[in-house]
Amino acid sequence: MSLFLVGNPISRTAGFFIFLIAGLTDLIDGHYARKYGIVTGFGKFMDPLADKILVTTALIALVSLGYVRAWMVMLIVAREFYVTGIRSLAAYRGAIIAPSFWAKVKTVLQMCAITFILLVITLDTAMDQSTPVMALFNFDRQLVYDIVMGLTTLLTLYTGLDYTIKYYSMLKNALK
Repeated sequence: MSLFLVGNPISRTAGFFIFLIAGLTDLIDGHYARKYGIVTGFGKFMDPLADKILVTTALIALVSLGYVRAWMVMLIVAREFYVTGIRSLAAYRGAIIAPSFWAKVKTVLQMCAITFILLVITLDTAMDQSTPVMALFNFDRQLVYDIVMGLTTLLTLYTGLDYTIKYYSMLKNALK
């Protein structure tokens, strides 16, 4: 994401494609791991962690550029640390918590939201504003970014609540 922070058309385009490729390879990797039954405990723990790093760095870059609201990213990052803590506690107790269905949907939504925002910013930076393609992007960008990220934030918080409910007894016992 540091390429995206540079701000020139070439670095932003490269940053966009690197993020896109990282997201797509994560999706393909997960699909093939499940399809061929090569899901491992290490993969169940590290894949969500790698997703969190990718999403978090992208969101922090978007906040620093002023495209995404900091409070939304703070809630998303807090949830990510919280769920990682739950997973770490479970691992300490000998269990592995695989991502729930809604957590997978959350990750896809986060990746799609970030990809969409990066695409619009990249096109704004790289293309002549009078081209027909740019006519498709004639909307209040900040409002759309806020809506997309607001929905993403809500689903992210819901999944944190879902993990809390599912693993409440483990959390409660950890406090004793």
